[in-house]
Amino acid sequence: MLEQYLPFVGLIIFGNIENLVLSSQGVVAGVNPVKLAIASFLAVAMWLLIGTFGTQIALAYVDYIDFFGGLVIFILGGQAMLESLRGG
Repeated sequence: MLEQYLPFVGLIIFGNIENLVLSSQGVVAGVNPVKLAIASFLAVAMWLLIGTFGTQIALAYVDYIDFFGGLVIFILGGQAMLESLRGG
């Protein structure tokens, strides 16, 4: 059963790291931590459902999904670092 998810392992790992980066940005920006936690849990649950039911459809496009997903994670991580270096 888990074999179908193996092509997406990189996105799962780096997506979780990016979620932590975005949550950290929210805390630094002074967002209400309870609202941030609720939004984060809802986003994770949504992606779990999409990943669970969309995997069969997405397997044909795994190379494209990995590339663009990794690119987006890289860009968002870079943006987070730039904002933290600028102090805001």
